[in-house]
Amino acid sequence: MRYLMTTKATDSVPDEKLFAEMATFVEELTAAGVLLATGGLEAGGVRVTSWGDEITVTDGPFAEAKEAVAGFALVEVRSKEEAIELTRRFRKIVGDGESVIQQVFGP
Repeated sequence: MRYLMTTKATDSVPDEKLFAEMATFVEELTAAGVLLATGGLEAGGVRVTSWGDEITVTDGPFAEAKEAVAGFALVEVRSKEEAIELTRRFRKIVGDGESVIQQVFGP
């Protein structure tokens, strides 16, 4: 099963310890074949909405910084519980904040 784990932005400033711990975590998940992709996301983005025949394109940002998704990890694991455990480990490394886990369907 594949899961997309996203994390919202925080006011905390990353330090060398955080970078080192995250690098170790990412290396471990990559070596285990669990981590498929990871990355940070730009704060703004572009929103494309449709209503009937009307398509609207709006430049971001759209929400307060604390509400914006700041990064993601796409993992392949055996169960939702395993995805939750990986997210718990991530939260212990990065500290206070919020992450969301969603199963990815399709090929």
